[in-house]
Amino acid sequence: VQLQASGGGLVQAGGSLRLSCAASGRAFSSYAMGWFRQAPGKEREFVSLMTRSGSTTNYADSVKGRFTISRDNAKNTVYLQMNSLKPEDTAIYYCAAGSYYSIQGSTYTYWGRGTQVTVSS
Repeated sequence: VQLQASGGGLVQAGGSLRLSCAASGRAFSSYAMGWFRQAPGKEREFVSLMTRSGSTTNYADSVKGRFTISRDNAKNTVYLQMNSLKPEDTAIYYCAAGSYYSIQGSTYTYWGRGTQVTVSS
C-alpha cells in the first residue's frame, strides 16, 4: 500500500483544514487507518484512527471535539477534518495503514510522507 497525504498548509488560529490520504495498492478497506503528527523537537504522537469499516474511531485528548476522521473506501481515501486549530497543532501530519486498531504507531505497516500543517497565532 502506498499512501499520499495532502491538504496541509498555513492557517490562522481558529481556522480549519482538511487533510486527505489517498491509498493505492492492496485493498484499502482491509486496513485500519491512523493519523499521527510530529512537531519540531518532539516525538511522533497519535492523533486519530478508524477501523476498517469506519464504525469505530479514536482521538487523542488534545484534538477531541475539534478533529474528525472519516474514510471513503470506494475512493481509497481517509480524511482528517481539523477545526478550531491552535498553534500547538503545528506539525507534520502522517497517515498510516495497519492491520490492528491501535494508537501505537509501531503497529502500523504503511506510512505516507506527511503533510505540513502550520497554525499561526
